[in-house]
Amino acid sequence: MSGASAPAAAAGQGGSVPRHVAIIMDGNGRWAKRRLLPRIAGHRKGIEAAKAVVRAAGDLGIEVLTLYAFSTENWRRPADEVSDLMGLLRKFIVDDIDELAANGVRLRIIGDYQALKPDLVKLIDDAMARTASNSRTTLVIALNYGSQAEIARAARQLAAKVAGAGMSLDAITPEALEAELYTADVPAPELVIRTSGEQRLSNFLLWQAAYAELMFVDTLWPDFGKAELAAAIAGFGERERRFGGL
Repeated sequence: MSGASAPAAAAGQGGSVPRHVAIIMDGNGRWAKRRLLPRIAGHRKGIEAAKAVVRAAGDLGIEVLTLYAFSTENWRRPADEVSDLMGLLRKFIVDDIDELAANGVRLRIIGDYQALKPDLVKLIDDAMARTASNSRTTLVIALNYGSQAEIARAARQLAAKVAGAGMSLDAITPEALEAELYTADVPAPELVIRTSGEQRLSNFLLWQAAYAELMFVDTLWPDFGKAELAAAIAGFGERERRFGGL
């Protein structure tokens, strides 16, 4: 279960590695603009950064890595940019599924990805099925994802259980709602990182990140790699997490 409810109080982490790291990958466009390149060049470089971070996550002992790839709000971008992003996603799956499988990475997609084009949906489903038994690292890609929509979806599913399956109102608990989230089968994120200097969550894992440590770094996503991830983990290890206690 995603477990956004407060865990048992834990004092300083003593340099521990978070089980689940979630990243808002921001700054591709600014990276390209600074180099007088088209935005698609920044997105291509961002894909390379994502590959490097996935490899680094396994090396650093991170169990779950969630990457915010495409939000429900990103449909507001120009149609050609959306098309480019979907093309890059398709290329990533086709080109890198062998490496993911060989390295023990389990691929999970959260969000309403089934609203995408049927051929892309099939590609995603096949990739998830191929890696379903892997256990070294779980790579969760948030695709056509919005946290508010996810929570509303979970509430509708609980309402349907009350209306048609005899579920009592008293049974609607935080734990019951968590069980209806896309992330029900992974632990809650302990560390949420946003690159590029922006300091907001942008509708990302709002429920799940209730007790996460938040880290905002100035590095643009295409320049974020293993060293930057290791530095973020080191910073996490220095924080004292009280979960509402003393």
